[in-house]
Amino acid sequence: MTQARNVLGGELETCCTSPMTGFYRDGVCRTGAGDMGAHVVCAQVTREFLEFSKSRGNDLSTPVPAFDFPGLKPGDCWCLCAPRWKEALDAGVAPPVVLSATHPAALEYVSFDELKQHALNN
Repeated sequence: MTQARNVLGGELETCCTSPMTGFYRDGVCRTGAGDMGAHVVCAQVTREFLEFSKSRGNDLSTPVPAFDFPGLKPGDCWCLCAPRWKEALDAGVAPPVVLSATHPAALEYVSFDELKQHALNN
């Protein structure tokens, strides 16, 4: 199996393991055929983004023990769905992204320039 790439062209780095993120819950924003939401944007969530996401029907801040989900707090990194990140961008509340941990599939939804404008430490 070849190593997944990031939007910078390098190896896809780990987004976060505490809390454990990724569609495959391996800490990496990899994607595959079953990932209908395209969980490929590694972002550091903000209070504004968490409130926005909750208002759109996806509450990421409330723990769900049945799914071993601790709930996110501002400052946590998480593999976000690219369409949701784009929606947040359009609403002016896009959280910063970690380009080295963002999968190139994100570019199907947002431009590299949009991601770069919101880059965190890249």
